[in-house]
Amino acid sequence: MAATSQPEAVAADLNGGPTTPFTSKWKYVNTLLSRDGPYASEEFEAGETPLHNIANSRVLVIGAGGLGCEILKNLALSGFKNVDVIDMDTIDVSNLNRQFLFREKDVGRPKAEVAAEFVMRRVPGCTITPYVGKIQDKDEAYYLQFQAIICGLDSIEARRWINSTLVAMVDMENPDSLKPLIDGGTEGFKGQSRVIWPTMTSCIECQLDMHAPRAAVPLCTLATIPRQPQHCIEWAHIIKWEEERKGILLDTDDPEHITWLYRTAAARAAEFNITGVTYAMTQGVVKNIIPAIASTNAIIAASCCNEAFKIITQSASFLANPTAEDEAGRANYMLYTGDAGIYTYTFEHQKKDDCPVCGNLPKDMGLNPAQSLGELVESLAERPESQLKKPNLRTEEKTLYYSTPAGLEEATRSNLKRKLNELLADGEEFAVSDPAFDITFRYVARFS
Repeated sequence: MAATSQPEAVAADLNGGPTTPFTSKWKYVNTLLSRDGPYASEEFEAGETPLHNIANSRVLVIGAGGLGCEILKNLALSGFKNVDVIDMDTIDVSNLNRQFLFREKDVGRPKAEVAAEFVMRRVPGCTITPYVGKIQDKDEAYYLQFQAIICGLDSIEARRWINSTLVAMVDMENPDSLKPLIDGGTEGFKGQSRVIWPTMTSCIECQLDMHAPRAAVPLCTLATIPRQPQHCIEWAHIIKWEEERKGILLDTDDPEHITWLYRTAAARAAEFNITGVTYAMTQGVVKNIIPAIASTNAIIAASCCNEAFKIITQSASFLANPTAEDEAGRANYMLYTGDAGIYTYTFEHQKKDDCPVCGNLPKDMGLNPAQSLGELVESLAERPESQLKKPNLRTEEKTLYYSTPAGLEEATRSNLKRKLNELLADGEEFAVSDPAFDITFRYVARFS
């Protein structure tokens, strides 16, 4: 019997059984990785090594929505055989127009489970392990299992949490603790993909100024005469939640919390004869969700999976190569716009020395000494570099203000009326944190 050719052996390995390169869905993967190419990195060795890596690497996908469905499909069809997916949401009818792994019969079921089942039926040999819950449920040992982590999230808060977790995991004496984070995001016809090597390249916290803070609605409008359904939702979110559920941290990914906000907002809207408040709108307002377009999701998901493929196999240069010497090799951010033609642009978003997550230096904050502490607390939600909703502030020697828990808030509330120069000295360092993030921001007060 003639010896099995390399393409046949590779295809058999990827499929989990004997096959031929002509009938295998993995033929293109075999062709690509079994020969050298002009864009391959110096570490690339054509043949069994990259094929083994792609078949045996374990990849985590965070989110099983519009981006997550595309990412899971792409990974499975690219030869990845071991994939995990985390998502805590259940399928809603409004998801069906763009989250193509779901059908009407799946409404009400967890997204992660249905997506995993669908892809495994269509791509035999690929194992997808779903987890229905929050990313915060898992510890560092869980995230250390993966060779790459891909985010398809609609929440900046969740991005910031996983970013800070991966940065904190890095142990300089253990190279395996460095996990590349590939993040994708879309807004209508626009999108971005980026690659982050924790502690080595610019992280999500460094890049937070790329996300504009959402427009604020005057509290007087919310509290007195709302004019739009969104005003009723923000009233339930900002005012009523604090009145009736004080001390409970609002989790925008918890269906029970969103349902409470929806019902409260709907009652408020009925009182003022306002129509249009829906569960989906409540989610969109509270989580600042931008309506998604399927084609943009497909393009950004393809970019994210392409980066994962290149990183795992070393078959071509990838974004944010930490060893690159040229500017093109250090590019870590890809922007896409599709509303007026198709345009993409890559650039390097530089690491910030004063980043609260991956940096080492506190950041200067210009302050008016006559300003009250309460005014400073309110401004922290609008600052692009923080966007904190429930900030806690303290110096090395004393507590300035705590938004939560209720007992500490009550004890420190009187400080909100005091001027900053009564609480801080010019040049004094103070820390700001938020219970929603595993981050402590360090600032130096600079009075003007």
